[in-house]
Amino acid sequence: MEGVPLEGEGAALDVALDGQLARLLQEGDLPARSGAVTPVYTLGKLPAKRLLVVGLGKPEGLDFVRLREAAGRAAKEARKLGARKVAIVAPHERAAMLPPERAAHAVAEGFCLGAYRYRGFRKNSEPDVSWEAVSVVVNVDAEAWEAGLRKGAAYASGTVLARELTNLPGNVLTPDALAQKATELAERHGLTYEVLDAEAIAKLGMGGIVAVGKGSAQPPTFTVIRYQGRPEWADVTAYIGKGVTFDTGGICLKPRENMHEMIGDMGGAAAVLGALDAVAALKLPVNLLALIPAAENSPSGTAFKPGDVITMLDGRTVEIRNTDAEGRLLLADAVTYARRQGAKRIVDVATLTGGVIVALGDEVTGLIANDDAWADEVLAAGQDAGELLWRLPNFPHYYEKLKSPVADLNNAPGRKAHPIMGGLFVGAFAEDTPWAHLDIAGTSWADQAGPLHEKGATGAGVRTLVALAERLARSGGEAE
Repeated sequence: MEGVPLEGEGAALDVALDGQLARLLQEGDLPARSGAVTPVYTLGKLPAKRLLVVGLGKPEGLDFVRLREAAGRAAKEARKLGARKVAIVAPHERAAMLPPERAAHAVAEGFCLGAYRYRGFRKNSEPDVSWEAVSVVVNVDAEAWEAGLRKGAAYASGTVLARELTNLPGNVLTPDALAQKATELAERHGLTYEVLDAEAIAKLGMGGIVAVGKGSAQPPTFTVIRYQGRPEWADVTAYIGKGVTFDTGGICLKPRENMHEMIGDMGGAAAVLGALDAVAALKLPVNLLALIPAAENSPSGTAFKPGDVITMLDGRTVEIRNTDAEGRLLLADAVTYARRQGAKRIVDVATLTGGVIVALGDEVTGLIANDDAWADEVLAAGQDAGELLWRLPNFPHYYEKLKSPVADLNNAPGRKAHPIMGGLFVGAFAEDTPWAHLDIAGTSWADQAGPLHEKGATGAGVRTLVALAERLARSGGEAE
């Protein structure tokens, strides 16, 4: 840590090593810059074979995100070294610059996320490193640290669940298999649930979900899970996740390059399920309605086509101009369902548009909302969770572009303001219910590894949704 002498446990370790840490620091062989991880051999002077000294940078710049990333880097290095037992020495309270519970949350979440590795389906894949024990050494506020560690582990566990689901190939994670994964989660936590099959979806009138699933041999599903954390089922918040288990683009077929990454088009559904897992583990006093509309978008003789007009659950008609703008059709029917179930507020999460990647890159999630107070609450949750969100505009003239000469709406007005128009199509079905949309198309999948993730699924959105549930629990449902 730049500018901070060895104190607390660090000083004690230095004494045990006969001043080796201090000498390395003085000679510049122990970088304190943020991101540096330096192994130091103990030569039998400590029970541990090696110390991993993790640089945290300048004290005034240390925050939750930096501490979390430092823990993630430490986990990656420990895994690379084949460590079986790990003891984490908490940063000294003067260096951490964070409340103890918040620091503990960062350390636990970062270490668990950095340690994650997707095994895949290789026949001869190496066995995963299994930690025999991971402990944290603290000298103050042990109770606060224990609470923070539990919270960070729950956040990380939900994120890892989302990664595991999103990384699964489309022939393994079909709509029915996704529904089964969701119900297994519900049963594990004792939650109530129901799954609507293709016949029930059509009977209910969910024309958007029916249309998207028509071209595939894998029928669509619609999963409903209720998490009741309060004595009465009231003041309900709906979490909706787009569950397109594979997206070819349908009749408007995508290019073959990188189409394999469309296994991740159900990242929104994975985020909702991961968040639900964490909320249930933390036993938060909120009521959540989790909705997973799932379908596979494929071309065939039965697939929906450009120019088709379909009828949505709320009775409005939609002209199909692009069959690759399918996720918004699933979400729109789910939003209507949430409103009919009495949801007081709604947030949907979706890998919705490539346009949001052009606009914001792969580290920032796009946010669109119809209610300023609800938008501010979701933005604040993202900040609490250390996930970057940016609100996109919602001006009245945008809605004019959603009109169709042959139907009430069209599903794809064109390339201009693409991520905005995709989100606002969904928002049109929220009507007066406070609604927010998170477009995670850029953030849910990483092209290269980072401090907290490998290449592949990141689990984006999970932690924001959990932090949002925490905020609702503290405020009794009103904006903080």
